[in-house]
Amino acid sequence: MRQIALGFSPGDVVIVTGAGSGIGRATARNAAAVGLAVAGWDLNPDGVAETVRDIEHEGGRAVAVTADVTDDAQVAAALATSAGRLGEARYLVNNAGPASASELEFDRAITIALGSMRRVTTGWLARGRQDGAALVNVSSVAGNLIGTAPDWYPAAKAGIMGYTRHLAAYRSDVLRANAVAPGMTDTPRLAGFTASEIGQRALARIPLHRLATPDEISWAILFLLSPLASYVNGVLLTVDGGWTVTQ
Repeated sequence: MRQIALGFSPGDVVIVTGAGSGIGRATARNAAAVGLAVAGWDLNPDGVAETVRDIEHEGGRAVAVTADVTDDAQVAAALATSAGRLGEARYLVNNAGPASASELEFDRAITIALGSMRRVTTGWLARGRQDGAALVNVSSVAGNLIGTAPDWYPAAKAGIMGYTRHLAAYRSDVLRANAVAPGMTDTPRLAGFTASEIGQRALARIPLHRLATPDEISWAILFLLSPLASYVNGVLLTVDGGWTVTQ
């Protein structure tokens, strides 16, 4: 396993939700590359199992956990499984959430996208304090910097950052809390987008003229999570190639 120093203690545990593909998979794999043990959670058992196989192939330590982060019992079981296999997690990456293309009723969508992050965070914190604990919530430029459709998506993403600020202000005795705001990222959810007319127009407005890779988002997440960011708390880090400065 290639080792990259970000100040993490080898063997410390991180939970990454939505680790079966996209940004979550990249974050899980790169977390292992910096020496962390990874509990990868996902609704898709095959996807998260593949992520764990990739990590183990490179010499890392990981466990795959199938869990629905909208369900209290499944979150509690996933936390217990993760701790039983790897030890208690010092770090948490709340990445799981519905795609903007999901056809969801507004109230239900907010409960799924925002409520699930609170549910996982609350359950994680209830298992006990660890010095140097930190979390990163995956938000978006949507809702925080630009308006998008459907209505629930920017509302949920803005709410995620609001919740992050709450944690940073009122739970700083037990953790640091930050968030990333990815712009358009080359994940399965955007498959084929750049080939479309609207995709080409969007790319033309990004100063770097391309989508982000999941790896690029994951390194921003891992920096905020790491001891190198020990005085960074309550921050929304935009990772969008400069897209929103052109809006």
